[in-house]
Amino acid sequence: MSWIVLVLSGVLEAVWATALGRSEGFTRLVPTLTFGIALVLSMGGLAFAMRDLPVGTAYAVWVGIGAVLTVGYAMATGREPTSPLRLVLVAMIVAGVVGLKLTH
Repeated sequence: MSWIVLVLSGVLEAVWATALGRSEGFTRLVPTLTFGIALVLSMGGLAFAMRDLPVGTAYAVWVGIGAVLTVGYAMATGREPTSPLRLVLVAMIVAGVVGLKLTH
């Protein structure tokens, strides 16, 4: 159960990070509210997962999922450039997250 909550919390990290960028310094209401709600839920889920998982592993997986989804979304929407090298580097993050799960 902790792994499922951790993965969902990582997804919510990508949501709040993207919403933070779109809030334009907290001047836009919907992205600001999305940021706040997703942040609280993401942190709560991370805290829940850390009751059963080592702190370092849980945090690295949470950050990795959030980072990969955030940059993936930004590349897919054209907000960030895409290149073969960038895709390889993102794949390396994914490999690290999977490796942490497999060695737990």
